[in-house]
Amino acid sequence: MKKNTKKLKKVAFPHMGLIYIAWSCALRKVGLEPFIEPYTSKKTLSLGTKHSPEAICLPYKLILGNFIEALEGGADYVAMITSPGICRLGEYGKCIQNALHDMGYDAKYIELQLYDGIEGMYRFLKEITGKNRPFMFINAIVTAIRKVFLVDDLETKLAYLRAREIHQGDAEKAFNRALKIVDAEDSFWKLRKAKKKAFAEMDKVKIDKNKEVLNVDITGEIFLVCDPFSNQNIEKELGAMGVQVRKSLTVSSFLKDAIIPKMFRKGETHLQRANRLAKPYLMRDIGGDALECVSDVAYANERGIDGIIHISPFTCMPEIMSQNIFPAMRENCEIPILPLIMDEQTGKAGYLTRLEAFVDLMKRRKRKKNLEQKQLSGTAI
Repeated sequence: MKKNTKKLKKVAFPHMGLIYIAWSCALRKVGLEPFIEPYTSKKTLSLGTKHSPEAICLPYKLILGNFIEALEGGADYVAMITSPGICRLGEYGKCIQNALHDMGYDAKYIELQLYDGIEGMYRFLKEITGKNRPFMFINAIVTAIRKVFLVDDLETKLAYLRAREIHQGDAEKAFNRALKIVDAEDSFWKLRKAKKKAFAEMDKVKIDKNKEVLNVDITGEIFLVCDPFSNQNIEKELGAMGVQVRKSLTVSSFLKDAIIPKMFRKGETHLQRANRLAKPYLMRDIGGDALECVSDVAYANERGIDGIIHISPFTCMPEIMSQNIFPAMRENCEIPILPLIMDEQTGKAGYLTRLEAFVDLMKRRKRKKNLEQKQLSGTAI
């Protein structure tokens, strides 16, 4: 009996944090081979920058670099996420296609229209496989979405542990072991067991539960917020300083807004909250994640968070606009805001100095507040 030696199509996506765990699962379930190129590195950035327009933003350069490495490694397809609206993301696809063609790559390029919801993802799988298998495709999509939410939950757990761990580095090691457990399981029904095992692994980390920590929200352009290379491992750096980080923009929050049908959503979505809280300062969407960022400042202030960090790519107009709105918010929002603008020239030393100064500011502010509260309570007695 002859073995089936049919070569599977190798499909590459750009890296953005840990999103590869979800899309690689979906591709395997429909009979494709995910090509997971080397994680974004200085080499990736150098390749992307070399073949990009000078004024284009950092995510474009990194995505192009990812695709160059993927094609050099033998990928058959490069798949790009695209969207409509007032953002250069909608033009990335054509620019990347032209750049790869000019470099001489015979790339099979395919786009995934995320804002078309489940229908867009289904259409993508149908186009790339050349098949129409409803049950298989829906199963792949639902399993991938479940993985996105699970990975985001694990990252939330990691942020909690990092700020309190007794031995620095233990939380990240446990997190990496937990990720392997989740990544290895492609069955929707078995993911529940994988989730229990993954969290049990992270619960082994020894922490100081009584440690006083600072709480910081991170907002900005979603690629930079979610991708450790792009933001120079800001969550890890802050965790080492005793800061618990919450990402205001995550892949799961995006899916709740753009992909998951309304009947399956629980609670207020990020976009719904953005439309509610941003109104006094920004009346309509101006592109990118600007509306969400403005609302995130108000939301963090509402919850009494110690500070918020806004990360944006150099030349990103929507984020520049949102940063210009922040000063007008100080009348109602007392929360400290640290804006960080990132590009390929951003140096680590200066970046860390700004983070350390911001953490010191929040600590002094928190001590002052606690002292004032004690004095008020003493006066009341």
